[in-house]
Amino acid sequence: MSTLSTFDISTLDAQKKTVVLGLGNVLLTDEGIGVHVINKMMEMGFPPEVELVEGGVDGLRLMGVVMDIDRLVVIDAVKGGGSPGSIYRFGPEDLINNTDTSKMSVHQIGILEVIRLSGLVGKVPETTIIGVEPKSVEMGMELTPEIQSKVPRIIELVLDELKASA
Repeated sequence: MSTLSTFDISTLDAQKKTVVLGLGNVLLTDEGIGVHVINKMMEMGFPPEVELVEGGVDGLRLMGVVMDIDRLVVIDAVKGGGSPGSIYRFGPEDLINNTDTSKMSVHQIGILEVIRLSGLVGKVPETTIIGVEPKSVEMGMELTPEIQSKVPRIIELVLDELKASA
């Protein structure tokens, strides 16, 4: 049976509120990877302590999503200089404290501001960003085949993050 259809909810801490947030613009091919992954994950079924959120390009409007949660996993397209489909895992502190701007998301400033502001009015969730190097950000609503083939691996990485924080 595929990893995509078997998520063991018994490993989760029911006291820990977690959000998996997919970011991206689905009108720009691979730029929409986060939204495409979240939509696929919504087919899987998760317990109530894990909320899947299609954040699109909402930026600061995501404050309500991020405030008062314990764990945040963000999925987004990231320009890291690798080959298309490269997958990166990092935390917001890697971007905040790093003058090397090679790993840049189109939404990076928005989500970093949301995380910072949540600390001012609530608490900062433990955050992991899973970034995917896009092949194309041209107009189009479908992922390129190279990036589409990475969706199962991205979901596996998200599930690993959820299990590790349990």
